[in-house]
Amino acid sequence: MVARPLKAVSRAAALVLLAAAGPARPEEVPPPSPELPARLGLADALRLFRAQGLDLLIAEAAVSGAEADVRTAGAVPNPALSGSVGKSWSCGPGGCPVPAWGAGLSDQAALSDVLSGKRGLRLDVARAALAAARLSRDDAERTFSFQVEQQFLAALVAQRALEYAGEARTATAEMLGLSQVRFKAGAVSEADVARVEVLALEAEQGVESARQALGQARAGLAFLLGVRGRLPEFEAVEPDLLVGSLPRKLQGATAGSLLSMALAHRPDLRAAGFQEQRAEAAAALARRQVVPELALSLGYAQQGTGAGAVTPPTGTVGLSLPLPILYQQQGEIAKAEADRRTQSLGRARVEALVASDVASAYAAYTSSQNMVQRMETRLLDRARTARDLVQIQYRKGAASLIDYLDAERTYIAVQVEYLNDLTAYWTAVFQLEQAVGTALR
Repeated sequence: MVARPLKAVSRAAALVLLAAAGPARPEEVPPPSPELPARLGLADALRLFRAQGLDLLIAEAAVSGAEADVRTAGAVPNPALSGSVGKSWSCGPGGCPVPAWGAGLSDQAALSDVLSGKRGLRLDVARAALAAARLSRDDAERTFSFQVEQQFLAALVAQRALEYAGEARTATAEMLGLSQVRFKAGAVSEADVARVEVLALEAEQGVESARQALGQARAGLAFLLGVRGRLPEFEAVEPDLLVGSLPRKLQGATAGSLLSMALAHRPDLRAAGFQEQRAEAAAALARRQVVPELALSLGYAQQGTGAGAVTPPTGTVGLSLPLPILYQQQGEIAKAEADRRTQSLGRARVEALVASDVASAYAAYTSSQNMVQRMETRLLDRARTARDLVQIQYRKGAASLIDYLDAERTYIAVQVEYLNDLTAYWTAVFQLEQAVGTALR
């Protein structure tokens, strides 16, 4: 007789739980591997990274978790409904045993949670953490965008290095053929031919090294853009990065103005500020937890029916609260205060890091800018002119082989140095953008 009512209650509870669970959500799958165009510009690379870069998608997933924490913090406890059925072996007018049942409803301290301000403080903690998570996502974009720019620049420079290596190989092959003709005519020695052949072989080695560097740079860029599977063939195209042009926002900029810009725009610094707010709210919440939570309840009970019921229909109103006598949240309060101090010091550390980043990047920028300007205004042109003149003189027999080899090696070395200076210059510009937290081009 007792099992059937209990079974009915169990089924009802199961239906309530299934309804509360809601429909199952489909599993999210990673986005498809992006298709890279045959000619890839820097703006396109950054757009693909922001849309499908795996590192950025991971950071966005963390933001979704923080948004869920806000929902959890603002949740109001569900009321608890309880019920009981059974038999009482106290005999009544209807005989023995007597049917008995009861019901109860509790607010699970929901009203007390709101009135005490604990729910509001939890929301303050979660909202500050959400703001910090969003800014951390922006900071991840800042950091990984620099890596994309740096890797794109590496691919672009590697392409130009391969072009230079090909030009050097063509020039040295031509001179090797000329030297061999002169050797047959008795105009040069075999040692001279061997020297030119060594230079030609060095040019071949330079081509292979440039191809290897280009392949590695393309692979690194494709990884950052979220490419999975076979590496697609593409050409990096960005003419502005192959000269040492001055970015618009850096005209007249100083270390002080750039630092002010960084303090206003750096997302990690703003995130540290929200983390400090979160810790302060968490410390206030820990102190507020000392206030006991009052749980209100309503009850109903009955044993038997009619005028001769053992226990007539009885309604009750209850109030329960824990007594903070033995423990007053001292450990939680101390831990929250320690976290507050940690976040405050962490924010100060980020401020110091911002200043260091700007100073370091600005020093690299000014130095590399001077080197690129010196290259583009005089050194490149003079090295090319000297090589061309000596080459003409050598063909006419007016210059020695040693002079030609020295001029060719100097020209190749200057070209390589120029590419290195260009790489250092634009890397410094990208580092300044990363240090400031905003675009400068």
